[in-house]
Amino acid sequence: MQGGEGGSSRTLLETGLLGKVVTLILAGGEGRRLGHLTRDRSKPAVPFGANYRIIDFTLSNCMNSGMRRVYLLTQYKSQSLARYIKWGWNIYSPALGEFIATVPPQLRVGQRWYEGTADAVYQNIYTMEDHHPEHVLLLSGDHIYRMDYREMLADHVCSGADATMAVIRIPARDASRFGVVEVDDAMRVRGFREKPKDVDPEGPDVVANMGVYIFRYAGLVDALEADAVDSSSSHDFGKDIFPKLVRQGALIQAHRFRGAGEDIGDEPYWMDIGTLDAYFEANMDLVKVSPRFNLYDRLWPLRCGPTQNPPAKFVFADGEDERRGKALDSLVAAGCIISGGRVERSILGPGCRVNSWAKVEDCIFFGSVEVGRHAVVRKAIIDKEVRIPPGMEIGVDSELDRQRFTVTENGLVIVPRHEQLG
Repeated sequence: MQGGEGGSSRTLLETGLLGKVVTLILAGGEGRRLGHLTRDRSKPAVPFGANYRIIDFTLSNCMNSGMRRVYLLTQYKSQSLARYIKWGWNIYSPALGEFIATVPPQLRVGQRWYEGTADAVYQNIYTMEDHHPEHVLLLSGDHIYRMDYREMLADHVCSGADATMAVIRIPARDASRFGVVEVDDAMRVRGFREKPKDVDPEGPDVVANMGVYIFRYAGLVDALEADAVDSSSSHDFGKDIFPKLVRQGALIQAHRFRGAGEDIGDEPYWMDIGTLDAYFEANMDLVKVSPRFNLYDRLWPLRCGPTQNPPAKFVFADGEDERRGKALDSLVAAGCIISGGRVERSILGPGCRVNSWAKVEDCIFFGSVEVGRHAVVRKAIIDKEVRIPPGMEIGVDSELDRQRFTVTENGLVIVPRHEQLG
């Protein structure tokens, strides 16, 4: 793919164009394939990387890109997310017209909840109208990536496009999980297929839709109003809106994702966490010496909600090697106490405790998890506020694990929140 740089971010600021953009984040996803992790919360509210929620990465991109009018469209089990946004992202100035606000379904256009991504935006046209926008930035709230949306906005404006979508190259074997985009040499979209099943898995890489869009406001309203009265539509941007626009000959531009900050790899890092195993692997990449996704880049800071916890503490080193508080190749959040236990290749959320002679390997703890003495936990995701009794083994005997817990095809053990283990 080739694409020009378009206009500069400074030009956008000088012309005041950023003030003419409203951002909508689709944050109502149920995340069924994440199983117990979304039993009590929506997918964007799922913890990630010890300190973060998945939504933090999209919101950090907005903050770093100068997007100051942001609506989160919520629906599924939204209270956890709404509370987190109120406490952790109350950082903009309403006096300057800035905000990050959650918007649950309002039932303003009928007695129904959001019935698809396009319907969610359609039901909030009135919300956008209040700001008289020229452009609308549409984002997904459940992806892990860093992106400067100003670059995409500059390309969008300079191309004169009706809509612009961010794209990235992916292996052909993954095509059935994404929207596949056909582009010409000028990066104009000539074809769009949502999750095609007929792509040769051994073929060359394909261009995939990232779920990051910029629309001219008037054109977006026209497309949504036409879709709303189409009884055959599923009211989804990937399945309905973009295929229709392509057939109608609308000017849709593709913007090659360039990333922001410092990531490692041939392509900038972007992860759609669709399954438990994918979620686990994305987290485990963070504990590597050189992870593909860099949490520590000060030039593109990743913000998260504050937690009131003391520093992490590692205790006991009395000469008995098995009773030495130690964490290797791991991320350990504030408030954790490694009290004579051993943690390897794991991620511990706030307030966890690993007691003497316990072993934790290749695990993700969401927060306030306690591991009793001599317990062993391997390759597991433990949700919040679970106490693992002394001597208990998880991730050691696969048959026993399947009798007690959910276990994925790859042998990953899932222990739900508040689970009572005896």
